[in-house]
Amino acid sequence: MYLIDFFVFFNDYIVSFITEIKTITFKVVCPTIYFKLNLLLIMKAKLLRVLLLVAIVCTMNSCSSDSAEETNASAEKAMSYTYNSTEVETMTLINEYRVGLGLNELKEINHISYKSEQHDHYMIENNVVNHDDFVSRSENIMEVLGAKRVSENIAFNYNSPKAAVEAWLKSPTHKKNIEGDFTHFGLSIRVNADGKKYYTNIFAKI
Repeated sequence: MYLIDFFVFFNDYIVSFITEIKTITFKVVCPTIYFKLNLLLIMKAKLLRVLLLVAIVCTMNSCSSDSAEETNASAEKAMSYTYNSTEVETMTLINEYRVGLGLNELKEINHISYKSEQHDHYMIENNVVNHDDFVSRSENIMEVLGAKRVSENIAFNYNSPKAAVEAWLKSPTHKKNIEGDFTHFGLSIRVNADGKKYYTNIFAKI
């Protein structure tokens, strides 16, 4: 807007200047100068139109860029997730174990299960079993859900929820997550083309 205001001011100034000059005796004394002044006025008007158009286009592009950056920066929350029977059974086994120790039940959150599902797909597509990009997942859960702490368990090629949970409980680090000071969790189990199951279980304290 400042650029447009400048051109408007510049236009008014030039018009005023040329008008004052034309009121002098140049028209009588020097017709050539009078003709050149008229030509300058016409050229100035055309130039002003071009500059105003450029200023308007630049202003529109600047606003669009700001809006796009703000939209991309915002984190979105996954509102829905459909749990299959295997996932429900696995979460039930984890909560039954926690309650048996006198701990609180964990409440599932669809967004955490959605992030778990993303990691399952990543492992299947890359034929790996690991915690790649866990920092990114945990930061997303902290930002979107306001979580204070996030941990993750993964498992591979266990045919039943019971077998997967028992394997986690035999591992000190995985067992620590299951027994940890958390309030919510999410879980996803996906199967690759060979029928092998990938488990991702994320815990969060909110």
